[in-house]
This record gives sequence, C-alpha cells and structure tokens, in this order.
Amino acid sequence: MSDWLLIILRTLLAIAVLFIMTKLLGKRQISQLSLFEYITGITIGSLAAYTSLEMDQKWHLSVISLSVWVGVSLGIEFLQIKSKKARDFIDGKPRVIIKDGKILEDNLKKERLTTDELMEQLRKKDVFLASDVEFAIMEPNGEINVLLTKENQPLTPKHLGITVAPVKEPQVVIMDGNVMDEPLAVMGLNRGWLDAELEKLGVAIENVLFGQVDAYGQLYVDLFDDQIRVPKPQNKATLLSTLKKCEADLEMFSLSTTAPNAKKMYEECAKELERVIKEVRPLLIR
Repeated sequence: MSDWLLIILRTLLAIAVLFIMTKLLGKRQISQLSLFEYITGITIGSLAAYTSLEMDQKWHLSVISLSVWVGVSLGIEFLQIKSKKARDFIDGKPRVIIKDGKILEDNLKKERLTTDELMEQLRKKDVFLASDVEFAIMEPNGEINVLLTKENQPLTPKHLGITVAPVKEPQVVIMDGNVMDEPLAVMGLNRGWLDAELEKLGVAIENVLFGQVDAYGQLYVDLFDDQIRVPKPQNKATLLSTLKKCEADLEMFSLSTTAPNAKKMYEECAKELERVIKEVRPLLIR
C-alpha cells in the first residue's frame, strides 16, 4: 500500500478513535477545562496526530497509549466525583479576590493575576468599578464570578414584593419548514393551533425557517426570505385593550343605571378590574 493511502486510512482511524474516546470522557473536555483536563486534551491530540502520521511499524502502540490516557482521565473524573479532597487537590479551590469592594492583593498574587487582567474579567461581567463588587471569586477553571453589592444589583420583582408565576421554557415548533410535534405537545398545543396562527400571519409553513412559541403562547416566525418582515404577535396587546374596554364598560354601566345596588356593584367590579389591569400590565406590554 502506498504511503499517502496509508496516511489517509490511519488519519481516519485516528479521528474515529479520538471521537469515541472524547465521547467517553464527556462534555467536561469541551467546556471550561481544569488543569488536568487541559493537559489531557493536549496529550490526546498529540498522540492522535502521531498515530496518523508516524510511519513506524509500531504505530499501533500510540493507540494503546491513547487508551491509557483516556482510562486515567476517566478514573480521575470518578475519583473527583467521590472525593472532595481529590477535587481540591486536582482542580484546586476557588479563591476570593475581591471582598467588600476591596481587592485582596495577596490572593491576586497567589493566582498570578494582574489588576489589568482582573479588570478585564470584571468588564466581561459588565462591572466597571471594583468598588461595586461585594465579592468576586476565581473558580478552579480560571473563571471569575462576581456578586455585586445590594445597591448595584438589578431590580427584580422580588425586591418589589411582587410574586410572579413560573415561566414556561420557549419551544421551537418549526425548523427549516418542518413542524416539531414534540415541542408543540410540551406547550399543550397542536398542529391545528399552529395552522391557525400561521394563517393569521398570512404565512405558509414551508416558507418558515424558524418558528418559536414563547411562555405566553405567542408564535414568532422567521422566514427564509429575509426581505419579508412578519409582524410581531399582538395577542397580549389585544388582551390589554380588551380588559381596558371592559373596565370602561363597567364604569359606563355604573353611571347610566339609577338602581343603587347595581351602581355599587358596577363600581366595585370596575375598581377590581382596574387593580387586575395594573398587576398584569407589565406582562402584557413586553
């Protein structure tokens, strides 16, 4: 067999072996890497390259070496799952580098991190003042996580004492012109509902590149033709206007009737509906 054909076959073999072994190692190898995982990734790549290019008759020994590396990596991962001490020794411990707005210089030196690098990481978290940070921690994978002081944290419904209902995960129901039945079922919908919504928009399903249903049951679509703009759903706006119309009708009924009991009932209903509109308005104007 000629050398060029042998290299092609061995390269394909190396790709297949590397893919299978990476699948065995799991997603951690392609996410933020720990120190050992970083070393493993480099070594496995080098061994795979050797397997595909080395013309020595004993090239298969590199496959054995590759298998040993993967076996050791799997063993260490299982050890880390079972033992906190092993995790701390292999991956290291998180370290606080900012506390109460004060940069801890000693911890910064231990991590061999400059203030410029620290500020760069803070800016990635949309933090531009170190004094705005309650504390910042450098994780074992090198990422810096930040907790802002209370006065600098974004305002949430919890801060206002407002209880909000849980939000359903948006679901992709159309992809490349094909209906995705399982996401539709997750939202409690069916193809009949989808066809009706597309008819309202004046869109044929085969022209839809991407369709998604949000937590409120509204359908958003993106067409293959980028020149055509589809209007956004108006269900929430329509509901808000309907509620306001009902409130206005109740107030009109209370003014037009002469019966005291009916007048009082209409007034109370109008006030109650006004209270409801104030509560749901933030949800309906987004």
